[in-house]
Amino acid sequence: MLKISDITYSVEGRTLLEHATVTIPTGHKVGLVGRNGTGKTTLFRIIRGEMVLDTGTIDIPRGWRIGGVSQEVPGNEVSLIDTVLRADTEREALLAEAETATDPTRIADIQTRLADIDAWSAEARASTILKGLGFTDEEQRMPCSAFSGGWRMRVALAAVLFSEPDLLLLDEPTNYLDLEGALWLEAYIGKYPHTVLIVSHDRELLNRSVGGILHLENKGLTYYTGPYDQFARQRAEKIALLTSAAKKQDAKREHLQKFVDRFKAKASKAKQAQSRVKALEKMETIRVPADAARTVFTFPEPEELSPPIIATEGAAVGYGNQIILHDLNLRIDQDDRIALLGRNGEGKSTLSKMLSDRLPVARGKMVTANKLRIGFFAQHQVDELRVEETPLEHLLRERPEEGQAKLRARLAGFGLGADQAETEVGRLSGGQKARLSLLLATLPAPHLLILDEPTNHLDIESREALVEALTAYSGAVILVSHDMHLLSMVADRLWLVKGGHVKPYDDDLHSYRKMLLTPDKPAKAEKPAPPKAKKPSRDQILALRAEARKAEERVTKINEMRDKLAKKLADPELYEDSRIGELATWNKKYAEVMDGLSRAEAMWMAALEQLERAESA
Repeated sequence: MLKISDITYSVEGRTLLEHATVTIPTGHKVGLVGRNGTGKTTLFRIIRGEMVLDTGTIDIPRGWRIGGVSQEVPGNEVSLIDTVLRADTEREALLAEAETATDPTRIADIQTRLADIDAWSAEARASTILKGLGFTDEEQRMPCSAFSGGWRMRVALAAVLFSEPDLLLLDEPTNYLDLEGALWLEAYIGKYPHTVLIVSHDRELLNRSVGGILHLENKGLTYYTGPYDQFARQRAEKIALLTSAAKKQDAKREHLQKFVDRFKAKASKAKQAQSRVKALEKMETIRVPADAARTVFTFPEPEELSPPIIATEGAAVGYGNQIILHDLNLRIDQDDRIALLGRNGEGKSTLSKMLSDRLPVARGKMVTANKLRIGFFAQHQVDELRVEETPLEHLLRERPEEGQAKLRARLAGFGLGADQAETEVGRLSGGQKARLSLLLATLPAPHLLILDEPTNHLDIESREALVEALTAYSGAVILVSHDMHLLSMVADRLWLVKGGHVKPYDDDLHSYRKMLLTPDKPAKAEKPAPPKAKKPSRDQILALRAEARKAEERVTKINEMRDKLAKKLADPELYEDSRIGELATWNKKYAEVMDGLSRAEAMWMAALEQLERAESA
């Protein structure tokens, strides 16, 4: 288990953590959340021993290996597969020793240990991880120097996943992944055999891959059982209760104070007045968590254009003589909200560049509306901001005719207050830089806004604000994102970029996710269709519905049992030496409940599928 006890840490006179205490049981997967700048990355560095605490302790079991992605792999001539294999230092050392060992006993020990750590399947496991993160078999044999920094970050992530540390620390791991890679990682973390602590602002990842949320707020740590949505509900309920209690306390305090003010000078009431003064002094103030100012985005509204704003006919696009996409017959209207789906390398970015007029049409034609303005946001634009200039200076260069007051108001509309407006970009956080780039992209009030991974570095509150702004925006939106929550909340049309073509995707995002996570199977010879089954009777359908309800109730009950056990296991006193036997018992019960939950969920899914088949027959 990871035990954090009464820790305090300050940097440059600013306290980030103060008397924070929490226990993470062994094998649990926990999401670490909190607003940007609260100290999540700092906490990771403290756990790794890179920073010295002011007070308190962090206890980690003896022999535990801690792993995380701190920086990209070097751009050397070592292949991707070998880079990942070298992350398992024990295997590397044993294989090297096996080449030179001469003592028969030692040779036997080496071979036994290699078998124990499954060394002979290592290359297959490393390849599977690299493939999940978007690398083809051919690319895995290429040197690291052939890939950009973002891709080398994926290799670094693959290496730490392959090494399987006892405590895996992941800080925003999806920032360098596309949707397919993010979904693969989501499934991988769910099956990871050891303890995981992950900083992420991806709601879907936090809902599907973790069983607890660690909230860093007001310099303290609070542990909540369950996925992110459950945490959000619990925290909202907690704040509502505290707000109600605080109001009642304020009313009581006001009543006592009025009595004191009224009767403190009267001898006959002096004693009662004094007792109320003491009551006021003893009253411990109920404090409601103080949320930071709510993040907002304010997009300027474009005028309406006649539809369509873009139309292509037999268009093709590529680089030089290499055509990436062809036979493009597309139409975009000003009220469209389109998500681009497709595996990495299929051409989503190429299509975005063509539609934004950053890449010319190779053949065919593309017609755009007169006076069409297009806003374009891509992650590389964040990196291209002038680090020595302030956000205000960026806007002055774009709009020199506007007064500073109006430009400051624009910055405030993107969550960049007075302090950030005058701060050099190089000193801003990743989220603040992203908001500045988004402001620059929307400055001309575009009729079409193309967003390529807009949520990287944005915290959950900023992502929710972006959803609200895009929903209210009167222009067209084209989205490329690994954030399933953003896509599901904003997009009402899906385009699949695949095999050099762009076609409407008629299923929903849930179906697309399921398709991506299902391994490709070799095509089988077609068999004659079986005779059509008889349509189920009404009584049969009612019986199937009842069975599905029972299965759902069973899952709900087991989930309640799991939450109770998780709460029990989160009790620090349970981990005292005198209660080791009791801890083992509770851990065994928790494992049994999780096993039962897996079976119950499988039965529920089977019942739902049977019911769906019957109702659609």
